Amino acid sequence: MPNFAPFSSRVVSLPGNDVDTDQIIPARFLKVTEKAGLGAHLFADWRYNPDDSPRPDFVLNRPEAQGAQILMVGDNFGCGSSREHAPWALLGFGFRAVISSSFADIFRSNALKNGLLPIEVDAQTRRALFELLEEIPGAELTIDLAAQTVALPGGHAVSFPMDDFSKACLLQGTDELGYLLRFEKEIVEYEHDPDLRHHPARRHSA
Repeated sequence: MPNFAPFSSRVVSLPGNDVDTDQIIPARFLKVTEKAGLGAHLFADWRYNPDDSPRPDFVLNRPEAQGAQILMVGDNFGCGSSREHAPWALLGFGFRAVISSSFADIFRSNALKNGLLPIEVDAQTRRALFELLEEIPGAELTIDLAAQTVALPGGHAVSFPMDDFSKACLLQGTDELGYLLRFEKEIVEYEHDPDLRHHPARRHSA
């Protein structure tokens, strides 16, 4: 996956709470093991009529949603079953970041492993962002993972937490295995040197 560089984008607003993974990507689309094409099924039960025609009133079907890379959602996003297809579908539509006041733990983990940035803000900030998007529907936010900030129009920036390991993986464009393989030389050295296993400080003092 590519390095997670700073970017600016319009925002799609989806304010409902407790959006579960079956709403993000319904179970009937889970037969595939590849990511390609899943973006077309994102929020399928909300996005399409029974005859598969698009519902013009649903936010993803509006012209202003096309090309948006940030999704602003309500509380407890991604709850329900632990399907990796949920972040795949979000990425497939073009989203690079999701902003909420809380995420289900498994969804958050799956998102980070696949290069989708879950940005957690407090409830007051979430409400303020929704109000901003109502006042300025075409507003752009700028996300800088390295600085851990979301910059609003006018320059005000909101900070968000991120653990160091996930941040390093995203910035370097690698998954957990890829990150560990960068230390393959040190791992092999450790495995073949009993002194390092029993006296780890020796390696650092050498």
